[in-house]
This record gives sequence, C-alpha cells and structure tokens, in this order.
Amino acid sequence: MHENPSDPKRVLDRSLLTSAPDAALRREWLVPNGLGGFASATVAGTVTRRYHGLLVAALPAPLGRVVMLSQLNDVLVTADGSERVLTRHAAGPGPGENGEPGPLSEFRLEMGLPVWRYTVDGTVIEKQVVMPHRQNIVHVTYRVLKAPGPVTLRLRPVLAYRTLEAAVDRPMIRDYRIVARGSQYEVWAGDGLPTLNLAIDGPPMPLTLDGGAREDVLYRLEAERGYEARGPLWTPGYFSGTLGPGQSVTFVAAVESWRRIEALPPADVLAFETERRRRLVRLAHPSLRHGPMAELVLAADSFIFVPAGRVADMMRARAEGDEVRTILAGYHWFTDWGRDTMISLEGLTLATGRTAEAGWILRTFAHYIRDGLIPNMFPDGRDEGLYHTADATLWFFHALNRYLRATGDRHTLHVILPHLTEIISRHRQGTRFGIAMDPADGLLRQGQEGYQLTWMDAKVDDWVVTPRRGKAVEINALWYNALCLTARWLRDAGHNTAAADCAALAERVRESFNRRFWNDGAGCLYDVIDGEYGGDDAVRPNQLFALSLDNPVLDRARWPAVLDVVRRQLLTPLGLRSLAPGHRDYKAKYFGDLRARDAAYHQGTVWGWLIGPMVDAALKVDPGGRAEARAMLTGFLPHLNEAGLGTISEIFDAEAPFAPRGCIAQAWSVAEVLRAWIATEPEGKGG
Repeated sequence: MHENPSDPKRVLDRSLLTSAPDAALRREWLVPNGLGGFASATVAGTVTRRYHGLLVAALPAPLGRVVMLSQLNDVLVTADGSERVLTRHAAGPGPGENGEPGPLSEFRLEMGLPVWRYTVDGTVIEKQVVMPHRQNIVHVTYRVLKAPGPVTLRLRPVLAYRTLEAAVDRPMIRDYRIVARGSQYEVWAGDGLPTLNLAIDGPPMPLTLDGGAREDVLYRLEAERGYEARGPLWTPGYFSGTLGPGQSVTFVAAVESWRRIEALPPADVLAFETERRRRLVRLAHPSLRHGPMAELVLAADSFIFVPAGRVADMMRARAEGDEVRTILAGYHWFTDWGRDTMISLEGLTLATGRTAEAGWILRTFAHYIRDGLIPNMFPDGRDEGLYHTADATLWFFHALNRYLRATGDRHTLHVILPHLTEIISRHRQGTRFGIAMDPADGLLRQGQEGYQLTWMDAKVDDWVVTPRRGKAVEINALWYNALCLTARWLRDAGHNTAAADCAALAERVRESFNRRFWNDGAGCLYDVIDGEYGGDDAVRPNQLFALSLDNPVLDRARWPAVLDVVRRQLLTPLGLRSLAPGHRDYKAKYFGDLRARDAAYHQGTVWGWLIGPMVDAALKVDPGGRAEARAMLTGFLPHLNEAGLGTISEIFDAEAPFAPRGCIAQAWSVAEVLRAWIATEPEGKGG
C-alpha cells in the first residue's frame, strides 16, 4: 500500500497499551462495510461484547445483521518450534484474557483501518483487517516484515452464527457442516441460513479438521451490562502454513458468492479501499482535511450506508433514478433512526462534500412519511419503520433547509414540499401518540401512556424514564422553525395564501412560547409546560434549541441568560449534561444493568452531540467568539485515543473523568463535532 504522509494515522504504542491492566480491552476498533455490517473487537483481540466479530454480515430481512465469524485465533510457530499465541478469545490462556497485549508491540489506524504489529524473538509480523466496500466480506492479512527464517502461522476461525442482538447463549443453530472445494471451504448451517465461505489467499495453508470443537466464551462487557455473558462458539479446525520474510497471506471470510470473492485479490481490495477513503478526505470541507478532523471524516463514512435488507425500497428508488441511503445511528447496536439521521445529516454529508447522498437520504425519508410523521427507527431485520417520535419529523425540516442552503437543489424541494404541508396539517389536526397543536396557543403537545416520544427516550419494560408528556421546549422550538421555513418555501413557490397562513401561525407560536416557557425565577426556560404535573423547571439542554436553530423562537434579549445557565450547569469538555447537578434525579455515572443505566441515560449523563447546539448558541450570542467556541471542542481530541479509536462515543459520565459510555461510535456525536469545527474556523481560514 502506498502511504501518503498526509493520510490520517493514529498509533498506540506498547506503553499506552499497558498504561492500565485493561487498557487494550477498553479500546475498540471498527471497520464498517457500507451495508450496516462491520468487523470490530478490542485492540487486544478479545471479544468482550456480543456485538464483536470479524464478520458481522448485513443480510436481507428477516435476518438482519448476523455475527458469522466471531474471531480468528492466531498462533506463531518460530523456527525453533516455540509457539506464541498472538490473539484469541478469553476462553482460555492467552494474551487478551486480562487485557495484556502479549506480543503486541503496536496498534495503529491507517486511513481508519486497524493494523497490529507483533514482535516475537526477532520475528515481526503485521496484521491488517479490511472489508471491501458494500460487501459482506472480510480480509485479514498477515505480513512477515522480519524473521530469522521461515515461520509457521496457524489460523483458527471461530464461528458464532447468531443475530446481532441475540443473547450469546442462543446461537441460531447447533450443527454445522463443512464442504471443501479444493482450497475453498463452505460452512453450511441449515436451510434459511447463509453459507459462510472461507479461503486462504497466498502460500498454501490447508485446513486441518479437528472434530468441530466448541469453545465456551465469557463476554466481559455483557456481564457488566447485566446480560447473559457466557456462550458457545464453534470452530471447524485450523489453517496452517509456512511464511518467509517478506511474504504475506490473507484469510478471507464471506457471505457472498465465490465469484464476488474472487473478483478482486486482497492487495487490490486494500488499495481500492485506501484510495476510496483518501477521496472522502479530499471531498470534505478544507478545514476537515487534516489531523483529527480527517479521522472524523473517515469515521463519518461508517454511518452512511445502503440498507440492503430493505429490498422494496431499493427497487422503488432505482425505478425513480435514485438511490437509497440512510444513517446508522451508532455502533454496535443501533440501526437507522429518523431523529439521529436528520440531526446528523449536515455534519456527516454536507460538511464532508457528500451532497448527492444527502439528497438521497432526504428523498428516501420523504417516502416513509405516514400520518405526518417520519419513522423513529427501523428495527434490525424489519422492512417497516416504527413511528413513535414527536421530534424526528420536525428535524426533517431543519435537515432539508441545511441541504438546500448547501446545494440550491430546488427540484428536491419541489418534490418534498407537498409532504411538508401535509406534515404541518396533520400536526395542526392531531396525529398519532397524542401529537397535536393546542388550538388555544398554537403550541405542540405530545404524549401517550407507555411511549417515549422525545430524544430523551429511555424506557425499561413499561417504565418511561423521562416521559416529558405535555409541551416540551425543544419540540416547540422545532415547530416554530418548521413553520418559518415552510412559510418561506411556500412563498418562493408562489403559494402566497398558504405561506401567509403558515407565517401567521409561526408568529402566534412565537408569542405563546415567550409568554409561557420563560421561567423568570430561574432566568431560563421551562423544560416542559402543561405536563401531567404542571411545569417542569429542571435545567436541561433542550432549551438551547430555542436560540440555536435557524429561526430562533426565543426573544433575543433572553439569549444570554439561557446560554449562561447552560454554560454554568451543563457544559463539560465532552458535551452537555442532560440534567443539572443538584436535581433530585441527577445521576453522576452511567453504569450497571439495563435499568440502572437507563435511569441515568438522560438524568445527568453527558451527550457529545449537544456540543453542536451549544456552539451555535454561543455564536448567536457572540458572533465574534469563534476562538472561545472552538475551545469547547478540544476535549474531544484526546477522546479519539480511547473507547472507539478514531471516533466519538455516544455518551459520557456526568462527572470527571467523564468516562466514555454507550456506543463506541455515534453518528450525531461525530457529525456535530465536524459541523461545529467548521463553524468555529477562524475568519479567513478553511475556504
């Protein structure tokens, strides 16, 4: 692979890998395939989550994502016959069981792709993982950089065959069958389940079958999270062969046809994927093309995917001359969510120069509108979305406006405008889940027993942690913004009567909002009014949207007061707390089983994505304060060396040291940092 000095690169040397007993276990790598599938594990090589695997394939409904190949255990046999385990599961002795790196001397990301360097008695071997874009294929390449003589490499594939969210003690099948076709091997697991194809590219490494051994594996993080944490994996045997200095070999695993597997040799796959990633960096805004921001441009790519499982949507879009794209909310367990997609769209696509895909995403979601709502989420392995959201649809207006500002694409506006007027009409009349405009004041209310409809959506069984039923502050800020935008778009399209009606309603909402949401005693905004128990005066970040959106509903004179409260009580180096310290429901840490975690999820826990509206609000109050606003982003830079390497986590503890929690890679966290970085670029820089 040709290496460019300006290519994004992140190196973790042995000192960092041994900085704590579990340092290599607490850091994870991720390689996506552009279909929603991925490869991922810890730097140590140990699988600690049910979601870890070298090949998590994205398959058509009803399967969804399936952990096919859990791991590849590798053993180096040197010229004197000594054996050294490089990586393996934590099922038995070996490096990684307690987080020790063993012979691992360096781990790095090259263009976002993971590379391990192992040093054993004068032998130096590098390993690299790559997935061909939009293929359920993984390549694991071993290169002998230095050796006193020939060495033997033994590779043992360990299989899972388990849907992504299934408990680890519930594999999909109990019996496997392996068929050899020369040097190609097919693992068959029964009717209705995909065949896993295995092969070796390079010097001969025949497969030795040793009886289909089963391993019992402990998934450490699942135990910490309160889930079933021990389950079986299966291995058919091991590949073994000899390599000399300068030689390389690639292990291939795929849920694709042999024709696709053989279409590109491993060296070409790596070269093409590297060049694809270089193009992504070159496409991005100039201020994002170097250093940590270039890494985040590559991280952004991991969330933009083709939902290959939704075949009908693919056929419909292509019949219209379009393509289907959407945004995966976070790794490892989220699918595509409407709210996350619309909030993330600007940072992931427009800031990175991927405007065509932004248009595809918006037009795709326009087709999903039902009863004036876009979907809240698409469950894994399902064709139909779920619609229980009060804000995702209103974020759709915001995303469209940012897209139009970047592209001037009037055709897309012409196509979508009728959907927008339908959305507003349905909200005025009332739609699902109690979402309706109050005719008394023009404000939006929402809420239905048993449903969580705002972005603060934690729910355990029948317990909705933060129901926020009533009139929520950010819902009405978004409602006002949507009305103002639609009025302008209708006016531009010559629909003057409809535009005037929309503008009049917007003005009524603005007057009601400022009269009813202002909490004079606290000098900021109520979080909810007209709720089950009256008004909620909890200090939360939701009030920021009243001044951060393109059409701020809050009177300008009150902006500094709101910003000051949020800055003093909620701002941290890694985003905003979801609730101010001192509140009776405040939780300083996010940990424990599902119930304990969800009790803290929006009750103090820091959310990285909220730094975006914080920066917007700060620049609204002080347009010349770019340096101060940029300083709010610098805490994310050291974070790229922890949790999900080269990307940004979903959430963080509410108190120092602000430990990363939740998803290791979250779409809106990455998106909002990229977007805010551009917004805080010094005058005259960035192009």
